[in-house]
Amino acid sequence: MGKQEVNKHMLKMGSSEQETSEEIRVKKMDILKDFQVSFFSMSRLPSFPWTVSMFVEKDLQNNRSSEFISDILKQTCLHPLCRKFPPSVRYRRLFLTELIRRQEAAGCDPLDELYDALAEVVGAEDTTECYKSYLLPAGDAVSLLESVALISEGTTGLVTWEAALYLAEWALDHQQAFTGRTVLELGSGVGLTGITICRSCSPNRFVFSDCHPSVLQKLRANVQLNGLTEQQTPTVSVEELDWTAATEEQLRRIGADTVIAADVVYDPDVVGHLVKLLSQILKCSSSPEVFICSTIRNPETYSSFKQQLENAGLSHQVITGGVSHVFPYNRLSSIEMIKLHR
Repeated sequence: MGKQEVNKHMLKMGSSEQETSEEIRVKKMDILKDFQVSFFSMSRLPSFPWTVSMFVEKDLQNNRSSEFISDILKQTCLHPLCRKFPPSVRYRRLFLTELIRRQEAAGCDPLDELYDALAEVVGAEDTTECYKSYLLPAGDAVSLLESVALISEGTTGLVTWEAALYLAEWALDHQQAFTGRTVLELGSGVGLTGITICRSCSPNRFVFSDCHPSVLQKLRANVQLNGLTEQQTPTVSVEELDWTAATEEQLRRIGADTVIAADVVYDPDVVGHLVKLLSQILKCSSSPEVFICSTIRNPETYSSFKQQLENAGLSHQVITGGVSHVFPYNRLSSIEMIKLHR
């Protein structure tokens, strides 16, 4: 091999090493982003990308450096969003304990800020409410005050459910269904789907609705928390809408072009009232598009809902195709989205 060939070979090796280094840097950034998204939405700790970051753990063991652990900390517990809208005390405690366990297992240098962060939550008192933040593709976040318990104050409406996350992802992929329109959301809960649409899909007006007093109170607080008001576009309002008592006059006043609902088909006792309301909505002169997204927990209840739609003269079309993965949740759940027609 001549001198020129040797130089070419050395240049190729250097380029390859540089490429590998860049790939590792990008991979680390992706892992840090995954940690951040999972942490702020309070995902289950086993769902974090611990396995994906095994190459990082090997790097920690080889270098005895806590730099990557420090980076994780900066994107989670020490991030400004955590100071403003912190996940629950118990959750932060469990997360930091796991980080310390992995740091010590790798034999890394002690990291003072990691132990300081743990000390901050060890003596703190647990509360019945906490913040969950869902990061949007544009980089900002929807932050919500939610109940720690799945069922609280006699309702399931004080937490975000999977179908709401799926519907929000579908909306981000189909912004034209909301842009410039008046949107009515039935059973808004704590507000994740609606706030995401207001932030990202440019509706002209958005009407959040629910009927449980505690849910309405939390919903109004979350809408305000995310900077949405009646004085700016989109104009937003939070209305009490009792499915058993809603009038055509009330629905006509709202004048929705698009109607959405997530996780509203779960109680056999209210399915009939929901179908009656949907029938009223589709009779309105505005002829709105109606989308219902459901996690199918009880196939019998869901089948009954579809049968009652048919009996009311309402047909439906199942919306197929995937959605962009924006929010972390259990994607093994059976979720179906339908569009209604008269």
